[in-house]
Amino acid sequence: MSGHNKWSTIKYKKGAADAKRGKLFSRLIKEITMAAKEGGGDPGGNPRLRTALLTAKTANMPKDNIDRAIKRGTGELEGVSYEQFFYEGYAPGGAAVLVEVLTENKNRAASEVRHSFSKHGGNLGEPGSVAWMFAKKGSIVLEASSATEDQVMEVALEAGAEDVNSTADSHEIQTELSDLEAVKEAFEKAGLTYITAELTYVPSSNLELSGKELVSAMKLLEALDDLDDVQKVWSNIDFSDESAADLLDQ
Repeated sequence: MSGHNKWSTIKYKKGAADAKRGKLFSRLIKEITMAAKEGGGDPGGNPRLRTALLTAKTANMPKDNIDRAIKRGTGELEGVSYEQFFYEGYAPGGAAVLVEVLTENKNRAASEVRHSFSKHGGNLGEPGSVAWMFAKKGSIVLEASSATEDQVMEVALEAGAEDVNSTADSHEIQTELSDLEAVKEAFEKAGLTYITAELTYVPSSNLELSGKELVSAMKLLEALDDLDDVQKVWSNIDFSDESAADLLDQ
């Protein structure tokens, strides 16, 4: 579909070799802590926590790390208190960028996000400047080797998914947010293991960039994604070119 955002699968392709395990674990610990803080420590009654735990299990996070993160969230253990913020701005070429932050230090996070935009030719915008271009959706990503496109398509559409996008490296399933749990369960029942299952923001339309503008915009997204306080980054850049990930190495 026209609004499909491939940045998550491009990040997966680029990071597949080294996995960036330390950064992934840090993000998951924050997400588990926030989920437990907001909805309690029982995953049975807390969909956000249940999703975070499934992602942590897929990433082979040690159980002790998971248990401590839950207990910090519920207040059973002392620990830092995270706050969630969103920053909005524009990449080179005018592409919209939406950044989710979970941090214990808002001033540090704001400074680092602002610096990344400035360094890579972007502009940090006001709240609401680009968020209106995105819709909240559910996203499930599987490794391409875990199932065929036909298998994924059959399970996804029967469970009520909106869209399936398959590449040489991954399958990404898009759902209405309210259908994410049902589609996840359908894949689990079918014995198909996913990499991530989470809330995402999908642009209503994509912007085509090329040449230096595309390279600069992708370097901005990567710089933001590498910040310790940043959980996720979305944009409305058209990543239909399967070689787009290779531009990050230029």
